[in-house]
Amino acid sequence: MNLSLITEDWRLKLLALGLAVLMLGAVAFSQNPPTQKVVRDVTISYINSPDIIVIDAPTKANVTVRGLADALTTVNPGNISASFDLGKVSPGPNVPVNLIVSTRLKGVDVEKPVVPYVLNIDTLKAVSLAVDVRLTARPVPGWAWTKKEAQCPNAPCKVVFSGPASWETNLLAYADFTNPVSQDLQIVPALAVLLFQNGQPLDVTKNTVPAVSLDPSTVQVRVEAKPGTSSRQVVLVDAQPTRGPAPGYRITDVKIDPVTVVISGPPDTLTTITMITLPAVDLGGATSNRTFQIPVPYQNGVTGSVAVARVTYTISPNPAASPPP
Repeated sequence: MNLSLITEDWRLKLLALGLAVLMLGAVAFSQNPPTQKVVRDVTISYINSPDIIVIDAPTKANVTVRGLADALTTVNPGNISASFDLGKVSPGPNVPVNLIVSTRLKGVDVEKPVVPYVLNIDTLKAVSLAVDVRLTARPVPGWAWTKKEAQCPNAPCKVVFSGPASWETNLLAYADFTNPVSQDLQIVPALAVLLFQNGQPLDVTKNTVPAVSLDPSTVQVRVEAKPGTSSRQVVLVDAQPTRGPAPGYRITDVKIDPVTVVISGPPDTLTTITMITLPAVDLGGATSNRTFQIPVPYQNGVTGSVAVARVTYTISPNPAASPPP
C-alpha cells in the first residue's frame, strides 16, 4: 500500500472530518435544542416543627426548569420537589424562609433552586372550649324553654380546638338550635360547632400547616321546654244588672275595687283578653246604695291577682218633675 496516499494532505483531511462532525452535531442540536419549561402547580411540602403552625400557607409553586428539549418532555409536577424546612424558625408575622426546589431528572436543572418567601408563623396550641347552645328560633306562642345543653357525649360538653395561638384569644364555641321550641323535649343528634372570636365568626377556611382541628366538630343538643306563661293588666267592668232598682230610682254611679287586675297564663290566651266582665247582680227593689262581693271569672288556664272584686252601686231617686209654669 502506498502510505503517501494516506499521509498526503492530512491536514486537509482532518479539517474535513472535523467539519463533518460539527455538521452532524449541528443537525442533532437543531432537532434537540436546549430550552426551558415552566412547571405549574408543584406541590409544596413542609418539614415542620411540632410547636408551630403556618397561617395562609402556600400550597403550590410554579417552577422553571432548563435542559434539552427531549429531557424536558418528562418533567411534570410529580418529579419536582419543593419544600420549606421550618425546623429552626420562630413564630412571627413575617418570617423569611427559603423554598428549596430540586429535581433528580438527568439533564434537567432548576432555574431557581432557592426561592425566598415570607411566612406568617404562629405557635400551635390546643384549647378546651365549653359549647353553648343558642336558640335562634322564637318559641311557639305558649311555650318557653327551661333547659338547653350540648352533649358530646356527656354534658357539659367541651370541644378541643387545635390551631394558632392568636386565634384562641376570646374564642367561644356555639351550637345553633334552629327548631321552634314547641314540645317538652327536643334532641338534635349532630349540630355543627361554630367558633367565634371577639363576637365574630372565626374563618377556619384559611389554609394552615398543619391543618386546624376541632374535636368533636359536631355535638348533640338537648332542649327542654314547658308551656310558657306571661302576665298583663286588664280592666274589670260591671255587667248590666239582671233587675234594676225600685221604680222611681236609678243607678247614678258604679265603683269597682280594684279597677284592674293582673292576669297570668299562656301568652296566646292572654292576647285575646282585653277586659273581664263581672257577673251581673240583681238590684231589684233597691232604693239605696248596694255593695256586692263578686268573684272574678278567669278563663281556664288563667290566674289573676285578686279573686273577688267589690262593686258598689249608687242608687238615687229619680229627679222630681218640675210643675208647669
